[in-house]
Amino acid sequence: MRGGHPYLVVIATVLTLVFPLCCQNVNSDETRKKLNGSAVDFDSFREQFHPMYEVNSEEFNRRHLYFQNATERYAYLNSFSTAPQSAKYGINRFSDLSQKEFRDLYLRAHADRAPLFSGLKTGGLPAKFDWRDKAVVAPVQNQEACGSCWAFSVVGATQSVHAIGGSQLEQLSVQQVLDCSFQNKGCNGGSQVQALNWLKQTRVKLVPQSEYPYKAKTGICHFFSQSHDGVAVKNFTAHDFSGQEEAMMGQLVERGPLAAIVDAVSWQDYLGGIIQHHCSSQRSNHAVLVVGYNTIGNVPYWIVQNSWGTTWGNEGYVYIKIGGNVCGKYDLCLLSFSVYISFLFDVCVLLCPLSL
Repeated sequence: MRGGHPYLVVIATVLTLVFPLCCQNVNSDETRKKLNGSAVDFDSFREQFHPMYEVNSEEFNRRHLYFQNATERYAYLNSFSTAPQSAKYGINRFSDLSQKEFRDLYLRAHADRAPLFSGLKTGGLPAKFDWRDKAVVAPVQNQEACGSCWAFSVVGATQSVHAIGGSQLEQLSVQQVLDCSFQNKGCNGGSQVQALNWLKQTRVKLVPQSEYPYKAKTGICHFFSQSHDGVAVKNFTAHDFSGQEEAMMGQLVERGPLAAIVDAVSWQDYLGGIIQHHCSSQRSNHAVLVVGYNTIGNVPYWIVQNSWGTTWGNEGYVYIKIGGNVCGKYDLCLLSFSVYISFLFDVCVLLCPLSL
């Protein structure tokens, strides 16, 4: 994966004070069997996902047309996926959305550029690595019908590296970032780097999700006092990792999960397997969290946590091929930008918190 779009990597330090991913939840394996067999029809889809529109209404007819388009589209996508590990595409909970609706609802992240990474590669990397094995990756969340992927990505990386530093893993508030990151547009989209800039400049401390729960809509910012427990970003730097996936692996292993921005247009129909083709929009549009990689086997791949719930993809995860010039001159559009967040903890504040 060389040229094209760069990898953007952000390295941050944080000040830690005392710290006290719209549809029915359908079993993904059962759904795949029922909806992606030889007799796929709109009635089966409606039975599984219970969409809220009346039969034979104008919306019903429109959704039926989108569903028919989806069945034709995933058949085309599957024609490229002939190897055993290749990605598979089919009917899922997004199948009654037009491609424009899907983009407008779910693909609302904006990319930022940064200087080329100039560090050294890390030697002796393991053939496979997964931060989930260290119990520092929170469960898959569901952003629902809100373009908040950028906030989920930043918060996911923050809470993981907070746990890597020795604290208990706890889901931090995505809604807080959604409501309060004034440089971004809430459910209408945002930038990971702008969110980090906001955290750095304001010293806002992210509170647990239990104190500021997710609502899947932009709300009024809820302010907390400076003495409130939480995690604050102290500083960060950004780097471009274009064509340096091995170096990116090293940063992942040494410092923690990567908050990445990808071209996810073809993910509307994704069911599982390793994505090796289909960079179709030629731009980055969706924020995710890279938690590991696996280079064992014929197709090396990144392990990426999404924010569309556990019924999507590989129980909420997507696998993306490492290297191989996957998408021609847009070879990095599947994994074009990565925001790397590394947190260094000030132990003193754990023992003697600020009394503000």
